[in-house]
This record gives sequence, structure tokens and C-alpha cells, in this order.
Amino acid sequence: MNIPWGDLATYTTAGAGLVISIAAWRVAARSADEAKRSADSAEDVARIERERWHSDQTPIFKAKLVAQEGDRAKLDFQLVGPLSLQRLDRIELTIANSDDLQRTAQLAGSRPQEDLDAQVWGPFRFGAGADGVDATGQTVQPFGLEVGRGRPFALEQTRPPHWQEGNDRNQRWAEQFAGKPVRLVARCQKDGVDPWVVPVDVEMPAPPPLMALV
Repeated sequence: MNIPWGDLATYTTAGAGLVISIAAWRVAARSADEAKRSADSAEDVARIERERWHSDQTPIFKAKLVAQEGDRAKLDFQLVGPLSLQRLDRIELTIANSDDLQRTAQLAGSRPQEDLDAQVWGPFRFGAGADGVDATGQTVQPFGLEVGRGRPFALEQTRPPHWQEGNDRNQRWAEQFAGKPVRLVARCQKDGVDPWVVPVDVEMPAPPPLMALV
């Protein structure tokens, strides 16, 4: 029997080439997978670092309410940190509801949703006629602040909604929010950075002490 050694050598060489090609493909695929995992890992690390930096740079506010004559008060609003933040380019300051009730027009007998949303459900709202206050007294014109600086805002006591009835409506309204804080929400922006949304509760000032009778 004659063995076609030439053909056998050709087949052997082709088989060896196929094995080498498969091995090379596997190495290349493995290298590509490792490169992708490395890139994904680097991206995850970078994302975690960005989130950590963003959290560390969360604006810190200090707010104080100073009672004035009649139904007026002054809000002293300051950006106190962190120092590395330096400044905020835009702050959108809003007075939110002082309680946790969800008021929706879906309830039977409820007012239209726009009426409910236009009412400040709390003890104070921004005073009309200053600081670019909107018609509801809930927001002021956006502003910027440097760390260590602040701005005063005029506040006025809220009134019960116009649809509430009864001779004691003002008393009931005052009792509803007695001792409740003025709740602020500050949406903060700095160029090139994701915004922050920071809630700030402002406690009501303590009433002046009674003078002792002599």
C-alpha cells in the first residue's frame, strides 16, 4: 500500500495551522474580554469617584428666621460650605409644604389641583413685591452665592385658602401649622456639575420671654 506522504504532510500542516489559528483567536478573544473588563472597571471606578466627589461637595446652608412686626419675618439664608465648593452659580429656592400631607384633586369634593398647588401649606411664604417673588409666594428669582455669603428674604405669614369657611378660619389655620418649620428646597447648580437638591428646615423663632410683673 502506497502512503501519499505528500498529501499527509499537507493535511498535517493544514491541521496544525487550524489549531494555531483557533488558539490565536481564543487568545485574541480573551485579550478583548480582559480589555473590556478593564475598561468597565476603570469606568466604574471613575463613576464612583465622581459620585463621591459630588456627595462631598453637597452645599451646606444655614437659615434663620427672625420675627419682625406684625405678620412679617426675615429669612437669613447663607451658604456656609463646603469651602472647596467656592460658589454656586444658580440657586432656585422654594418654600415647600410644612406637613407631609398629599393634597390631590382626586379626592371627592376637593378643589382643582391648580388651587391646591398655588397654596403654601405652612406658616410663612415669601413676601410679595420683592426678590422676584412669584404670585404664590413659593419661589424667588434664582440667584448665585459664594461660600460664606448669604442673602436676606422678606417673609409674610400665610393666609388660609380662600375657599375655607367659618369665623374661626384664621385661628384654625394658625393652629394647623403652629410649631411647624418653614421648609425650603434649594435646587443648586454649578457649571459643569450635576445639580444638587438640598432640603432646609427653618425652625420657628421662640416667642419672647414674658416680662416679670414688678
